[in-house]
Amino acid sequence: MAQLLRPSKGVLGTVPSPIPQGAQWASMYNPTPTRPLLNLSQGVPGTAPEQILQDAIMTSSVSDAWGYCIAEGESVLREGVAGEMRRIYREGSVDADVNAEDVAITAGCNMAFVAAVMALADNGDEVILPIPWTAIALVTPNNPTGAFYPPSLLLDFFALAKEHNIALIIDETYRDFITSGPPHALFSSSTDWRTTLIHLCSFSKSYRIPGYRLGALVAAPSLLKEINKVLDCLQICAPRAPQLALGPLLPELRNSIREMAEQLEKRHALFRKELSSAWKVGAAAAGGYYAFVRHPFVSIGAGVVAKRLAVELGVVGLPEGFFKDGDANDGKWIRFSVANVDDEKIVAACKRLKEAEESFGWQVDANN
Repeated sequence: MAQLLRPSKGVLGTVPSPIPQGAQWASMYNPTPTRPLLNLSQGVPGTAPEQILQDAIMTSSVSDAWGYCIAEGESVLREGVAGEMRRIYREGSVDADVNAEDVAITAGCNMAFVAAVMALADNGDEVILPIPWTAIALVTPNNPTGAFYPPSLLLDFFALAKEHNIALIIDETYRDFITSGPPHALFSSSTDWRTTLIHLCSFSKSYRIPGYRLGALVAAPSLLKEINKVLDCLQICAPRAPQLALGPLLPELRNSIREMAEQLEKRHALFRKELSSAWKVGAAAAGGYYAFVRHPFVSIGAGVVAKRLAVELGVVGLPEGFFKDGDANDGKWIRFSVANVDDEKIVAACKRLKEAEESFGWQVDANN
């Protein structure tokens, strides 16, 4: 018998994603017309993209978008991203200091992160997650907790990174769901941000196109020149049809994104209102798709609770152990996505969580 090829030590030493476990639990639930599966596990949009964007993608798909484009992406989308960022991060009447030359388009935000780290770090270098010394990587609003870093804290991280001459990488995939004002002021011309900051974002959530795999990376043009070497190897170019379709439409889609952010804010409020008092939403959860919830059962791990919720009650969430090292069953917290279901299903899910307090037969912590 021929010997199988041996995977690399790096791959063998990497823990496989536990996310499919949630899908397996969901498949074990027996839904009925009156008790459908309520899948609050995935951070995917709950509705289709705007029709104007769907039509534009169809039109661009029949052009010459089947060919390659330059590694850093279509100029129409890069210009569009820069324009949106100048508006989103505006301070009063002063636009943020971001140009198309600072932008590269990637096949999703994960690709943007991989390319940035590969361009920055050598073998043995460390990235703060948070551990030093080559870069600090932050996600705001956060996944899985939904927490977001206030502008003052981000400015402190920026100053720390600049002082030590390391990069600050900020993933802002969920930035459009912050309704309290600009996410931060780091793109001000006064910060000289290009010496320190790398911004990552995704089109998947705000524009509801996760399957088209589009992300963006914003950094100094001198660094992008090196990052493009990585992108040229890993992806050659991001999918062209959605790039060509989305670029001219970004200003037109602003109202849709604003409405979606307001709806999501109301859904978070509804979830908090309907949730049994025995279950606690993390105080820091204030933005993004997710509610991070502390379950009320004494001496029971979150993984065990999440499995029973899915299999017996048809409410699918992901335990905190799925997002950190160690036993996936440990912990007290479960992530629920409130973005991919409607208000009616949010209410139904909260009712079933209340049911679990009695039907599971476990002791409930009155002081949870």
